[in-house]
Amino acid sequence: MEPTYWRKQKSTEPAFANMMWSKPENKRLAGKLLIIGGNAHSISAPAAAYQAATEAGIGTIRVLLPDAIAKTIGQSFPEGEFAFSTPSGSFSKTAVRQVAENKDWADALLLAGDFGRNSETAIFIEQTIQKNKCPLVITQDGLDYFIQDIGKLTDHENNMIVSELGRLQKMTRAGMPSLIIQHSMTLHSLVGLLNSWTRETPARILTYHNDNFIYAEGGQVSTTPGSDGVGWEASLAAYAATWWLQNEGQSFEAVTTAIYEFVTKK
Repeated sequence: MEPTYWRKQKSTEPAFANMMWSKPENKRLAGKLLIIGGNAHSISAPAAAYQAATEAGIGTIRVLLPDAIAKTIGQSFPEGEFAFSTPSGSFSKTAVRQVAENKDWADALLLAGDFGRNSETAIFIEQTIQKNKCPLVITQDGLDYFIQDIGKLTDHENNMIVSELGRLQKMTRAGMPSLIIQHSMTLHSLVGLLNSWTRETPARILTYHNDNFIYAEGGQVSTTPGSDGVGWEASLAAYAATWWLQNEGQSFEAVTTAIYEFVTKK
């Protein structure tokens, strides 16, 4: 018998079918998402997140990018807004001002990735998270800034981590050595670990292992069979953020359904 906290979702049938019928039909009621990411050398992650959030049915999107790429993309990305950048083209620590200007507008934040490695960007990301009060999803290399202190993310109920298992393993090994995540784990073992972790902390974790997407919060865990593909994190994070902000009171059901929709649309 499987544990009662484990919800196995089929790739052909949503675990929470009622959620599929609850999506807002009016775009004005479908929520506002602020996507943050990119650097002078790449905006692949925020671009993928933008496309995925659109597919997932978000109402309105703003994308905050470093101003180092403003001339490069010109008017080709009308939803793009630009924040202060460092000489190397990453977000400057003063870019937190532009986030503050958008915080009353946004229903949720998505730190999509392609941040690069920069000490000022580290300050920018940490301050953005510290000052945030709405649902926030962080993925890809944005997580690397918390390798040594994953608790800064998992100790706050507003935050969701979307990560491939290798990065999650590094984060727990450095910041939470009592949690032992291994690639050799069975799906059953990882589900049990995530149950314990999210039952004891406010952590929200979305990862991939053994051909299944796995989501955990509040001691509940769902698994959905599917193929990950290259760069899945930014796209699935956008689906998760969209469904979460549209169904804050039912976040476990919403994110589990977001995974189902992501898998079936791929």
